Amino acid sequence: MKVLVTNDDGVSSPGLHALARALVDDGRDVVVAAPDQDMSGMGAAIGRIHLDEHIDARPVELPGLAGVPAYAVDGPPGLCVLAARLGGFGEPPDLVLSGINPGANTGRAVLHSGTVGAALTAANFGGRGLAVSLDVPTRLDPGVPRHWDTAAAVAAAAVDWLAAARAGVVLNLNVPDRPPERLAGARPATLAPFGTVRSAVVETAEGGGRLQMELRPSDVELPPDCDTALVKAGYVAVSPIGGIRIDDSVDVSDLLGALVADARRTA
Repeated sequence: MKVLVTNDDGVSSPGLHALARALVDDGRDVVVAAPDQDMSGMGAAIGRIHLDEHIDARPVELPGLAGVPAYAVDGPPGLCVLAARLGGFGEPPDLVLSGINPGANTGRAVLHSGTVGAALTAANFGGRGLAVSLDVPTRLDPGVPRHWDTAAAVAAAAVDWLAAARAGVVLNLNVPDRPPERLAGARPATLAPFGTVRSAVVETAEGGGRLQMELRPSDVELPPDCDTALVKAGYVAVSPIGGIRIDDSVDVSDLLGALVADARRTA
């Protein structure tokens, strides 16, 4: 069983290395393909692709992972997954594990996450995907140790279950930043109405012409069974998420005739 490891923070991210090492230690057949730079917030984007141009994918050696094929790709994580599923890095992977992201990917903001987007891309091309994030502060203090190995162990423990799941299944795991013995457990999680923090437009002294975004913590009370609340309570939040699909709850029958009639009238 081939496992692709990717992320949106770049191939040099310590979270990526921890995840790949945990899988290798479990005896998994691992290939790493990740962006050559930070491409956070890219969702499932694959970037600009031209049929007459190549995509740079430079072989690299990762710390503690001698012998594991690894590539730094000039493109977002969705592109890494797409290329892998099409056989760009050898045998197409059965599973895609994306992460470990520094910072929770919770709530409806997962739409914009490159970590989650990579897992969704795997499902879109007939595979199975898992995104894993560690709930660390937005700005990391290099002097404070982070529990990458906790999130890596949690993700590695999900591999057999994911391998047995039907094609197209995607799991989003959010893990508290603490040692394994201090985890409260694991719970199924709904999506919070927004992410861990909210985005806001900030007015600048210069006035128009500049757009500045900042992340602001929210004090809104969250449902206790949502991913953000569970992680804050010390639980691993497990959220199965779906990709692109038809919304059968929307009836468009009364729109169809009007579309054609109006088009003919204005032609």
